[in-house]
Amino acid sequence: MEALALRLSQLDSEAEGALRVVMFYDTLMRRRVDLPALARASAGFAECVAGIRLLGTGRVIRVGPDGRAAPEAVSPASITLPISLDEEEIGAVWLERPGTPGPFDELLLDRLAIAVAGVVERYGPAVTTMADPALVELAISADTDDAARARALRLLGFPVDLPVRVVAVRSRLPLDRVGAVICPSRLVKAAPLADVGVILAASVDTARFPDGVRAGVGSAADPHLSWRQARTALRFSSPREPVLRFDELGALALLADVPREALLGDADVAAVTRLAEGPEELETLDAYCATGSLRRAAESLHLHHSSVARRLEQIERSLGIAVTQPAGLVRARIALAAWRLLAD
Repeated sequence: MEALALRLSQLDSEAEGALRVVMFYDTLMRRRVDLPALARASAGFAECVAGIRLLGTGRVIRVGPDGRAAPEAVSPASITLPISLDEEEIGAVWLERPGTPGPFDELLLDRLAIAVAGVVERYGPAVTTMADPALVELAISADTDDAARARALRLLGFPVDLPVRVVAVRSRLPLDRVGAVICPSRLVKAAPLADVGVILAASVDTARFPDGVRAGVGSAADPHLSWRQARTALRFSSPREPVLRFDELGALALLADVPREALLGDADVAAVTRLAEGPEELETLDAYCATGSLRRAAESLHLHHSSVARRLEQIERSLGIAVTQPAGLVRARIALAAWRLLAD
């Protein structure tokens, strides 16, 4: 590099200026600075506002030449260049210079874009934030090839060797808020997708889900498999069990693969469907199936056990199933789970 600098020093001022830009960014990349530091350094070097935008997270950094966050833009960018990683556009960098662009602005932005791509590849985007739905869908789709999935996960910030759990969520709360609560100290990404919210997380604490959230949690497997598991677990969730891990379903998960017509034609499922017309009876059956105990069901319903016993007698007559017997309880649990699948 010293020999090259010596040779270029003998050239004109334009070559010298270009070398200064290249060496400036080479130094920043060797120091492994983060995105805000890159923006500050670029703004100071260019003596005007510099900006960085990442498409996957929507993150925008705008810094003035004084190193402080720039106020709202009053004029359009004087020059903009895309940021590319693995031949995919992941964002943009720009300068907001009054008047015409400077002679080295394009070179400066080219080096800044390369430096930003390097930071994204090393560290990924911000830890907890909403993500680009298209990028999330690419990461969890069964139709995505391994290379594209790995690239999508990297752009979302997940290292190659980090297990990822997928969570399917129905909630009125913002997804990023839910994600921050269930995984407060590790990487989380969230995005709405079709009729359900998607959260990708390095770990999930099911005890931390806020009230009113229904969720299914997939295993720490390939994201497309974890997504399928999460959707299945969500279908089995209920007001009594609003959050379910797929692993907890066991053999019940097999019901999700039973054709809808077969479930509709089952006598036990049809009986539970009729019972569901009375919320009190359905709540009692749900409590008893969840606890397997008359007294524990009464405690969860805040009723006297004799009242629950009378309800169960009526439920047994309606269903034609002896739910207080072991075999009948199994039938009732399966029928109730199948009814939830139909109601989903």
